[in-house]
Amino acid sequence: MSQQIAFGLIGGLGLFFFGMQMMASGMQNAAGDNLRKILDALTSNPYMATVTGIIVTLFLQSSSTTSVMVVGFANAGLMTLSQAVGTILGANIGTTITAQVISFDISLLVLPTLGAGAMLNFYAVKRYNRYIGQSILGFGLLFLGLTTMSQAMHPLREYQPFIEMLATFGRLPVLGALVGALFTAIIQSSSATAGVVIALTLQGLIDTPSSIAIVLGANIGTCITAALASIGTNLTARRAVLAMVIIKTLGVVVVLLFFRPFVSLVGFTGVSVTRQVANAHTIFNVLNVLMILPFLQPFLKFIARLMPGEEERVEAGTKFLEIRMLKTPSVAIGGARQEILRMATLAREILQESVQIFIGNDAKLIKHALQKEDLIDSLEKDITVYLSELSQYPMNIKQSQTVAALMHATSDLERIGDHSENIISLADTKMGEKLQFSVQALEELKDLYTKVDRMLEKSITAFAKEDIELAREVIAEDDIIDDLERTLRKHHIERLNQKKCMPQSGVIYLDIISNLERVADHATNLAQVVTGDF
Repeated sequence: MSQQIAFGLIGGLGLFFFGMQMMASGMQNAAGDNLRKILDALTSNPYMATVTGIIVTLFLQSSSTTSVMVVGFANAGLMTLSQAVGTILGANIGTTITAQVISFDISLLVLPTLGAGAMLNFYAVKRYNRYIGQSILGFGLLFLGLTTMSQAMHPLREYQPFIEMLATFGRLPVLGALVGALFTAIIQSSSATAGVVIALTLQGLIDTPSSIAIVLGANIGTCITAALASIGTNLTARRAVLAMVIIKTLGVVVVLLFFRPFVSLVGFTGVSVTRQVANAHTIFNVLNVLMILPFLQPFLKFIARLMPGEEERVEAGTKFLEIRMLKTPSVAIGGARQEILRMATLAREILQESVQIFIGNDAKLIKHALQKEDLIDSLEKDITVYLSELSQYPMNIKQSQTVAALMHATSDLERIGDHSENIISLADTKMGEKLQFSVQALEELKDLYTKVDRMLEKSITAFAKEDIELAREVIAEDDIIDDLERTLRKHHIERLNQKKCMPQSGVIYLDIISNLERVADHATNLAQVVTGDF
């Protein structure tokens, strides 16, 4: 019997996870770029950030996933601590929706939902409809997993030691909270923990106090995912995770101190234990947010004292493009130049990080670098649109030529970001397949990167200072990089012939030096913008 229960629980939990993931994936794909736009629309207003966290988590179906995204944005400098914590607070509320939905008895709709979702997913012509079908199919699988877990635990109704253990959680809610936290830390999903507890309630195996105690602990256990994601991140990201842990732990402690009144309050919200568990999960998180949100700024100052240092931040969106300045071309051109210089700095940073990821196998930098690359893509679009609009206004010949030159510069910087992204992809392949590179190959790559980076630095300086002589130096160095790239290819072939290099590693090596050589070409193009030879 124990084997049957274990297999039923494992299989049901697997279906629950798979369904939740499929539903979230379908909703995200259906939403397209809207989730990213919602996050980009965040302001320093913590109330708006909280609403954003709720909305994003409704699509992601996981507060842990939202928290990891927030940690990534904070680490990339795209989000302040106030924005990050506000979003996480909203995610805590958003994640309770899953528990609310599965607490209703809609078992009769499981099979029709699976059928309808599968039909849409496999036979719909429009991509959007297929994504909707995927969400519906995931929703059905989620409920099928819940039903499977519930049926698997049916024999436990007559197993007295298990019933007594669950009853202990009601008498000693601290113990129940610890079990809930541990279980959630292992499976990394508070929604799944709530699902297991609801499955227990459907069989009448657990009462309201014991259920609430476990769900309270789940709110602490779900912090583990974001905590792991924050390892090696910057100060803002680590502060956001620390704030999340403190907020959730403090909330659980307060509720445990007033556990009986809280259970009584929850008792008024539903007749069945199942509904009471879902409501307790929601009420706790709403009260927790209401408790901290009015005092968020003093709380963040407290966090800053606990973890001192200077926050890093890269502002998303444009900073120097003013629509009202389009009627004054000279001023508008100056703003565009400043924005392009900001873009150039980001491009150089991403190149540096991509090589660091490749040579040092530093996987934790990947998300950080890719988020900056996304920012470069966004800046390229915004600057190009701005310059296109500017070109519609009356300008003299020199100003018109400058606008055209700035468009070329923007395009080249965006391409540098693309080549850096290619290097990151190659680094990911290298780490995933555990490919080895000779010491000589890595030293050659470092040497090529150093020369390309120096060339890029000089071209950015020449652009900033409109230094024609320095720009000509960069243009002259392009041939040196081309010659070096050919030499490295020759060395690579020699190593292959001497069997000092694996063929798989060799392919990646050639791609790396090719991407670095192309970066040098774009640095040369940027220098030619200065000399007027573009």
